[in-house]
Amino acid sequence: MGRTPIVDAVLSQLAAEGVTDVDASARRRTEYASDASLYRVPPMAVVFPRNADEVAATLAACREHGVPITARGSGTSVAGNAVGAGVVLDVRRHLSTIHHVDPDARIAVVDPGVVLDDLQRALAPHGLRFGPEPSTHSRATLGGMVGNNACGSRALGHGRTVDHVIELDVLAGTGERLRAGSDPTGASSAVAAAVAQVAADHAGVLRDELGRFSRQISGYGLHHLLATNGSHLGRALVGSEGTCAITLGATLSLVPDPPEAVLLVLGYSDMASAADDVPALLAHDATTMEGIDSRIVDVVRTRRGDAAVPPLPDGAGWLFVEVAGDDAGEVRARASAIVADAGALGHLLVTDEAHARALWRIREDGAGLVARVVDRPVHAGW
Repeated sequence: MGRTPIVDAVLSQLAAEGVTDVDASARRRTEYASDASLYRVPPMAVVFPRNADEVAATLAACREHGVPITARGSGTSVAGNAVGAGVVLDVRRHLSTIHHVDPDARIAVVDPGVVLDDLQRALAPHGLRFGPEPSTHSRATLGGMVGNNACGSRALGHGRTVDHVIELDVLAGTGERLRAGSDPTGASSAVAAAVAQVAADHAGVLRDELGRFSRQISGYGLHHLLATNGSHLGRALVGSEGTCAITLGATLSLVPDPPEAVLLVLGYSDMASAADDVPALLAHDATTMEGIDSRIVDVVRTRRGDAAVPPLPDGAGWLFVEVAGDDAGEVRARASAIVADAGALGHLLVTDEAHARALWRIREDGAGLVARVVDRPVHAGW
């Protein structure tokens, strides 16, 4: 799509409102035409807002001219969530401030463009962390994690992003800005009142059909609007991919980062055997239980070299199990109990942090590399 009259009108309005970090060049539009999916959708323009007022001005211009707007953190969505034919709003460049950390209350207030690893580094001196950790943690933004309700490898111990959202500062499609939490703006907010009415009208369906399993992470979590779930408007927006509101900021709960942790790698003949072992191992209160198969390992070894794959126990499927706590002896004892209950061919106990990071890197690199194998039929998104 070239410079149509609508594009010119939007760009002119943005300039008039003082929104200057805007790029409608062919190069920039091509860069933002893709995310981690198989889709290619060039936008009209890319806007890098410097503050909430510029986000509001961009939304107003798009609304006036009937142009779609897509909020984007780092572009790591795998289902086309971060591409759109209208204006792409990239929050990472400027909206990347950690505004407040309260170690006693275990709360952090962040911009949507804050990268998860940057937040984790800021929290480490306090012995805290943000619980969920997707494999893209080095580039995933908190706004993006709110958008897709990210979980990652530590979901077993720390759940989903929605479980850690205290409040969201959002801009609704109408242009209204509101604080979305368990006590929304209420009568003074037309949006909050309308959403509450929808929840009341359909309470039976929301109660019976949604929230029935712990890994419901995508779509509309409208069950969070029910009084029995805290009437939490902010959590109802988590996972909606910016289709209902644009996240301007988030107040998040934090979790302790135990000083002692070991990584246990269990080897199996195949991934089906590894999966069969999982129910029996869940009782051991592990923080992480993640499976990888030989295809991922082979791809990483081929693309990154033998040094990228530390030695693994025998097998063609592996479970990575992390056990953490305050006491090293207790952590080791729990790891030994897991080995005793597992039907694995062999195991590897890793106590060195650098060694553990190298093993986790297989999973992190493999997730992307496995979708781009040239010698076998591969279809991204299947």
